[in-house]
Amino acid sequence: MPKFVELWIYLSATPLFGLTATLVVYVLAQAVYARLGQAAWANPVLWSVATLATLLTLGGVDYPTYFAGAQFIHFLLGPAVVALAWPLWERRHELLGRWHALLLAALAGGFVASASALLMGWSLGLPHDVVLSLAPKSVTAPVAMGIAERIGGIPALAAVFAVVTGMVGALSGKALFALLRIDTSAAGWMARGFAMGTAAHGIGAARALQVNADAGAYAGLALGVQVMLAALLIPLALRWF
Repeated sequence: MPKFVELWIYLSATPLFGLTATLVVYVLAQAVYARLGQAAWANPVLWSVATLATLLTLGGVDYPTYFAGAQFIHFLLGPAVVALAWPLWERRHELLGRWHALLLAALAGGFVASASALLMGWSLGLPHDVVLSLAPKSVTAPVAMGIAERIGGIPALAAVFAVVTGMVGALSGKALFALLRIDTSAAGWMARGFAMGTAAHGIGAARALQVNADAGAYAGLALGVQVMLAALLIPLALRWF
């Protein structure tokens, strides 16, 4: 036991600890996810985050030490998001014929996502800066942090809200689509994917891509459109109101 403790202290202090721990935990979570038939509740991102948080807390490893190694994976988020453009390029002719409807859907979805969060926060009597941090909850976390800082919210809290929103969307999307009777035809997958990307940003897009290629492509499109619309319109709207 003393030797194990010494080994843990040594490993937790090395820069590659965060990288190794993240990869091992995610690979195991992904294997369980596949074994369970990709059940929504077994989402590998959710269980990876929960497992890593538990390990870091129990092991007394602070976040900067963990991130010293995990930053290599963090860097790959950029290329991963850019790679979502390839499925869209393959469907460029469809997008050109539907861009009016898709833009209208993006505007409506973004407005409802942001306005409903603000109204809920105000109705619960939350502090003003916390309420403002809720506004960009359906935008990917880095952009949500920038928007929150610009409108007077708390960037770190905005990132938490964004991650929680993405996880809720990824976990509940399938059940909600079934409840709304959105079928699995080509048009149905397009609607499912676009809705996931609009409401649950990158985490929802990743979930959609695992289920269906068309859904993943339109989720990636919705993710990108929401980033642009939210960054432009949320600060303007709050300035007016």
